[in-house]
Amino acid sequence: MASAGAADLPDDRSRDGRDRGDDDLVDLDDELIGLDPDDPETRAFAEHLDRMKRHPPNFTVEGSLAAVEQFADSANRAAGLRRLTAVILVSLILLGVGVSLWYYLGDLLTVFFD
Repeated sequence: MASAGAADLPDDRSRDGRDRGDDDLVDLDDELIGLDPDDPETRAFAEHLDRMKRHPPNFTVEGSLAAVEQFADSANRAAGLRRLTAVILVSLILLGVGVSLWYYLGDLLTVFFD
């Protein structure tokens, strides 16, 4: 039998065991001792470290959606050529899905109405 907390992803709890909320401050690790926690650059670096230390399972639907969310967040933070590359990649994926649907619907219509 699974416990009530068995469905929690590993990144849902901080190191001290309390649940992470949206408005919780990012925990500053040992790497950031001596830095001002109110400094925006320090907070951005702490968020970066937090993202790097998370390892959600990629073989589940939730893990796959988390990976898509992480890609979207990183694409929104990017600028210049990286952002253009992300936009082109997403556009090509959507174009491939659209073309596949078009051919599938065409085959479906010819089967039923031929």
